[in-house]
Amino acid sequence: MAAGVRGAAEAGAGDPSAEVLDQAAEAFGLLAAPTRLHMMWALAEGECDVTGLAERVGGALPAVSQHLSKLKLAGLVRSRREGRRQVYYVDDPDIVTVVRLMVGQLTERAEQSGTRLRRLRGAGA
Repeated sequence: MAAGVRGAAEAGAGDPSAEVLDQAAEAFGLLAAPTRLHMMWALAEGECDVTGLAERVGGALPAVSQHLSKLKLAGLVRSRREGRRQVYYVDDPDIVTVVRLMVGQLTERAEQSGTRLRRLRGAGA
């Protein structure tokens, strides 16, 4: 799907379908929660279990587990069993690219301005 959207946009073939826009909005909606975005960032760097993710993002195990369930249902992450542990990973390089691009650009912008990032909400962005 992502390659088709990218190809259509590059070729100037018109607007994406309503179905594609709905799917993109759903994925962006899931990534709108800072904890889930942080989890995706962490998983983009490598596989991790729930305990490791909870420690990294500073969340409670039940909350992190619920976030992972939502990300998994949406197809943004996958898991596999290793003994008693469930190990999670991002299986979509396009999602990793989007997350890294957005976070990287905002980090660079903040470093260039020498100030903290302003909140996007209510800032006209």
